[in-house]
Amino acid sequence: MDKKSILVFGVGELQKSIIQRAQNMGLFVIGIDPCADAYAKDYVDVFEIVAGQDYEGTLAVAKKYHVSGVVTAATDKPLVMMARVAEDLNLPFYSVETAEWSTDKYQMKQRFLKGNVPCAKGRLVRAIEDINDFCYPVIVKPRDNSGSRGVKLCRTKEELKESINEALSFSHLDSVLVEEFIEGQEYSIESLHYEGKSEVIQFTEKETTEFPYNVELGHKQPANLSDKQRSDICGIIDKIVKCFGFKNCSSHTELKINERGIFVIETSPRLGGGYITSTLVPLSTGINMEDQLLHLSIGEKVDTVSGRINKASGVCFFSYPEGDVKAINHSISEVNSWSNIISFDLKLHQGDHINKITSCMDRYGQFIVQADTRLEVDTLIEKYKNDIRQLVSIDY
Repeated sequence: MDKKSILVFGVGELQKSIIQRAQNMGLFVIGIDPCADAYAKDYVDVFEIVAGQDYEGTLAVAKKYHVSGVVTAATDKPLVMMARVAEDLNLPFYSVETAEWSTDKYQMKQRFLKGNVPCAKGRLVRAIEDINDFCYPVIVKPRDNSGSRGVKLCRTKEELKESINEALSFSHLDSVLVEEFIEGQEYSIESLHYEGKSEVIQFTEKETTEFPYNVELGHKQPANLSDKQRSDICGIIDKIVKCFGFKNCSSHTELKINERGIFVIETSPRLGGGYITSTLVPLSTGINMEDQLLHLSIGEKVDTVSGRINKASGVCFFSYPEGDVKAINHSISEVNSWSNIISFDLKLHQGDHINKITSCMDRYGQFIVQADTRLEVDTLIEKYKNDIRQLVSIDY
């Protein structure tokens, strides 16, 4: 094989962008997924069906195609497997230990405490009887899942009991993490870690659903933060890098800021989902983090200088009350031609039932905008959100 090959873990909709970027770079792309009809299977050069826990099968695929690197995007599930394969084949990646710390929210909490990273207080819980001294409200999380699945705010003991069982249904483990609830605006930090250094590429400001669920409904870049807040956040990222051992990777760190300070919610040595790194970062900074991660993964140089721009971008995920779609105005097909719209996708049709959004998997479409300033992005999102809402008739 003349060109380098890359093994992509997951061939779903969230991995489509990085698969296409790898193709654009001239890489031979092998995609593995446990699902035979994976969303992006037609975008890879070779598609192999491999169970998520099949290490020997995964390693066999990597050896068969003499892969030069391993990557994924917007998912935590394969990180331990990827680290094991990279270790066996001596590919650029972080350690298996780093992957384990990053995919178990309890171990993650222990690393935060060890590294003096500001975070919420929390503990392992198997049943309601394990909780006696927490002040409500609290947040319940599965230890080994992502995308807001099973994450819920509880204001009473009765809600907590129900939510522990719900979180366990989203987990392969016999315990969940219960944390104090941290008030404040939520952000995510998109970074690259290479050649012994770390670089924050962009700061993202988030919008989420109302509690008890906490699902992301929008992201805007750059975040409205002061220079001091940005500096403090960069210092926290440095602490995270040291106590988790991030190297040869990107990272996506979620945090909240309130009058008491900055609190890290979670971190992961991967690209952020929800179009954050695939689309918004290139639109706001000119830097494509997927490209740079691909370079990192096959041992090539990273370039975060060429093509730099200073713009703003945002994504708005649609959110409607529960009901049935009565009609959709035919003029909705013109949204893609509206000023500053980069992309638009409404995954609703006449007759569809709209369910309550309880995880990222429930979202039913979005639009993305780019502008010169963050204020322009704010204005465009509010206008277009209302304009598009008028085109969808719903029976509540």
